[in-house]
Amino acid sequence: MIRKALFSDLDSIHKLTKACAKAMIANNIYQWNEHYPTRERFQKDIELQELYILEEVNIKGILVLTQIMDEEYAPVQWLTKNKNNLYIHRLAVDPTYWGQGCAQKLMEYAESYAIKNGFASIRLDTFSQNKRNQKFYETRGYSRLGEIYFPKQSEDPFYCYELLI
Repeated sequence: MIRKALFSDLDSIHKLTKACAKAMIANNIYQWNEHYPTRERFQKDIELQELYILEEVNIKGILVLTQIMDEEYAPVQWLTKNKNNLYIHRLAVDPTYWGQGCAQKLMEYAESYAIKNGFASIRLDTFSQNKRNQKFYETRGYSRLGEIYFPKQSEDPFYCYELLI
């Protein structure tokens, strides 16, 4: 089941993302660190009602769906105009469940949500050193369009992707 996150989920969400960061680092993917994502960021996501969780007894994965474009995205040459777009952030699956289709379920939910709500496209970014994520999005039909930087996270770029709805 996928549902909006509640404040009572915050501890579990933060624990899940810390486990993800640790597992990514163990695989030489330095995407998340002590600066990102923070508990405060997830608290704000819940306040904005933009954080969703995949739950089957316990929380297996999360993602944020928002209509707000981050300023870092401004220089990217998107396929659609900068209006009526859905943005995906902080997609994470508990490492215990990696390879079990949880990310697929979350993305199917996001894409269905975008269609139902009449969005022109879905936009997201992923770390340039995370080849697995790049393949995941490209297999789903997302087009790689440009690079952006989040200096607090990494010196390496993040690749921007867009899927037309």
